[in-house]
Amino acid sequence: MNEGKMVSISHIAIAVRNIEDAEKLYETALGLKVTRREVVEEQGVRASMLETAAGDTTIELLEPIGQNSPIYKFLEKRGEGIHHICFKVDDIESALERLKKQGIKLINEGPRPGVDGTKVAFLHPKALNGILIELAELPKE
Repeated sequence: MNEGKMVSISHIAIAVRNIEDAEKLYETALGLKVTRREVVEEQGVRASMLETAAGDTTIELLEPIGQNSPIYKFLEKRGEGIHHICFKVDDIESALERLKKQGIKLINEGPRPGVDGTKVAFLHPKALNGILIELAELPKE
């Protein structure tokens, strides 16, 4: 029985104003490698995934594609920086149900499309010490 367990950290997302400049910075300064890029229209962002040499840690750069993007609003209010931490879950619906029963405030009552065909949902930062948490379920193969 799937219980919606947190499997591991998927990535740490960083809001940036210019994704190309940020990619160059992270590649040059930290030796990270861009492994994929994607536009997620529903979330109003361009996303770039960078990995360490071992491939065990991923940083997601997020650039808004319009003023209606939550990332645009984040940048206007807080500037560039860490936006959220994403956890892989084995069953996102079960995870959301369990968290809701525990009284954790959800931003998304159900999953929505994310990068690389994932199903994602966000937990409200007020529920978790000011940190925006994303849950992601990988596509079933």
